[in-house]
Amino acid sequence: MDKDATRERLEQERRIVEQEIERLKRAIQAETEFEPEDSAPDLIEREKSVALLQSFEARLREILDALETVEQGTYGICERCGRPIDPERLNIMPETRLCVRCKAETEQRYRRRFL
Repeated sequence: MDKDATRERLEQERRIVEQEIERLKRAIQAETEFEPEDSAPDLIEREKSVALLQSFEARLREILDALETVEQGTYGICERCGRPIDPERLNIMPETRLCVRCKAETEQRYRRRFL
């Protein structure tokens, strides 16, 4: 995939994620404005919405970082080992910054450290 096509794909992903963020923010705002009595199911749904919003915000940061790597000419290079990231992985997760091996290793270290 050439630089322009990569940039456009990431920009498209950015727009989709930004729309989801705005939708979730509106939903959370509506929940807090129109439901003064908090019942357990309402709180659980609100917590789910907030968690989903945080996930989309993290993904947006990853997409913006990926766009920066496109501009720097380092897109598709693993930030950990410096090897090219498999194009199929980039097709599935265009914002990824790690190859499969490095991602698995970092997740394994995380699990050992925190779980």
